[in-house]
Amino acid sequence: MQSPQHGGDDVIPNGQLTQLREARAVIQHEADALLSLLDSLDSSFCDAVQLIHASTGTVIVTGVGKAGLIGQKIVATMASTGTRAYFLHPTEALHGDLGCVGPQDIVLALSNSGSTEEVLRLLPPLKRLDVPVIAITQDRQNALARAATIVLPIGRHKEAGELQLAPSVSTTAMLAMGDALSLVLSRQRGFTETDFAGFHPAGSLGRKLQPIHEVMRQGAEFRVACATSTVRQVMIELSRPGRRTGAVVLVKPNGAIAGIFTDSDLARLFEQRREHLVDGPISAVMTVNPTTIRPDALLPDALQLMSDRKISELPVVDEHRRPVGLVDITDVIDCASLLEQAETLAVRSSIPFPASKSA
Repeated sequence: MQSPQHGGDDVIPNGQLTQLREARAVIQHEADALLSLLDSLDSSFCDAVQLIHASTGTVIVTGVGKAGLIGQKIVATMASTGTRAYFLHPTEALHGDLGCVGPQDIVLALSNSGSTEEVLRLLPPLKRLDVPVIAITQDRQNALARAATIVLPIGRHKEAGELQLAPSVSTTAMLAMGDALSLVLSRQRGFTETDFAGFHPAGSLGRKLQPIHEVMRQGAEFRVACATSTVRQVMIELSRPGRRTGAVVLVKPNGAIAGIFTDSDLARLFEQRREHLVDGPISAVMTVNPTTIRPDALLPDALQLMSDRKISELPVVDEHRRPVGLVDITDVIDCASLLEQAETLAVRSSIPFPASKSA
């Protein structure tokens, strides 16, 4: 066997081979558990989706130890995909935090054995509050399952490793069930990329999912002119220092977009010895009915359009086709998480990728 970190002729020591075999056995053990879970899913899962989807409250997730940590991850996934969720430690709940649970809420309780004392002690007060409980547990034959409104069994599994003691296979199955529940609910709610972006405003993911209206050029950086003007008039009237787009958007008398004229179009007039057209109407040399995008679209949508159409400027228009801004290829540099995509776009479009933001 060759090591991925060594040359092709290097031999892995026997000790490392043993470690790799053990690691593969752990991963295979967990993969087998997921396949078993896949085959065992039944209508109870759909009942859980329907119960949560119909609720006007919050999903309160609870669990102890490793199951509690998995519960916190499920909360994070639900919250970021359109389902309001909150983690409640059962011990804290028994000491006053139960007051955050209301009759409109749903409790998602995690316990592999179904006999975790702290979780079981929560069940009587939850019943008095008439709060439904969805249990993620190994089977339907334990105390938690018998008290639950809906049971999502993950199966009885031996834990991974030589000792088979540390929660590993069971927590992997719990996590998979929680992910499935979260993402099916998200689709059921009609959750969109735009919604997701709204919950992730920071970091590289937030930058990647920025709406167009947050990154487009507008105001003094956005050049708009009447399509009946001459090329020379447009170039002179819109000449200004500082950062600007490499294109002028042309409009009709009613303000709707008519076309686009780029700096490259102007250069080609001189290269092709057609400079006499500079004193003619810009409508004669503009690109008519250019590709456009709406301001509420996401930045990846703009990148895809620019790549597919091989363009470096993309006008942004409102519902009446009136231009409100423009996305320039150089704007992509402002989003560090999209730099690699921008370089790919430049290669595909045969556009020289700029070294700075200056237009």
